[in-house]
Amino acid sequence: MSTQEGVIKYRCDFTPAPPLPYEELRELNVWRRLMFLTRLIGQDPDRYGGYGYGNISRRLDATARSEGQHPFIITGSQTGGKPELGPEDYVVVTACYPDENRLVARGPIKPSSESLTHGTVYALDERILWVLHAHSPEIWHHAEQLGIPITANVPYGSPEMAAEVRRLFAESELPQKRIFVMAGHEDGVVTFGHTAEETCFTMLSYLARAMQLNERSN
Repeated sequence: MSTQEGVIKYRCDFTPAPPLPYEELRELNVWRRLMFLTRLIGQDPDRYGGYGYGNISRRLDATARSEGQHPFIITGSQTGGKPELGPEDYVVVTACYPDENRLVARGPIKPSSESLTHGTVYALDERILWVLHAHSPEIWHHAEQLGIPITANVPYGSPEMAAEVRRLFAESELPQKRIFVMAGHEDGVVTFGHTAEETCFTMLSYLARAMQLNERSN
C-alpha cells in the first residue's frame, strides 16, 4: 500500500455539491493558513514524492449520533500546497466508516486521504470538535523523548490506523495529551481538541519542545 500523500485509498461515496458559505469556513481557513505558514501543512518537491501534506478539519456540531455519523468539514484532497484556500477547497464528510474503509462526502472537491483518521478521532469523544493532521519531522523523530503516544507501523488512512487510534485512546495518555504520532506515516502527527486554539497550540507547543531537543543535540 502506498504511503504517498494524496493517494486516496478508501471508497468514497462522493456527491458533487456547491461550496459552503465562506462565513462557515472563516475560522477554519484562518487556522489552516497559520499551519501553512509554519510549514506543518504544505507541499515540498523534495518531501513525500512532491505530494501536498497535512489537513485540518472542524466537526459541524457536538451532537451525539449513531456510529459513523459525525459530520465534519475538511480541507480537500491535494490542497496542501496552496497558500490560500477558498470555499471550493473544503468538503463535508457526512459519515465515516473506518472498518469498512469507506467515507460519505459532499462538496466541490473530494476529501483528503486522512479523512478516515479524522473521522475516527471525532468518534472517540463528542467533545472533540477540531482535528489537525500535520507533518513535522522534529516532533516525529523525538516522539519517544517527548512522551507522545505512537501508533504501530500501519498505513495511514486505513482501517488498521483507525484501530490503532482507538487503542491509544483507551490504553495511553492520548485523551489528556491530545497528540499522537503515526509510526507508519513519515512525519505524520495528529492533534485534536475542543477548540481550534487547543488543537493547534498543542501542535505548536510540541514543535517548540522538539526544536529545543534538536538544539541540545547540535
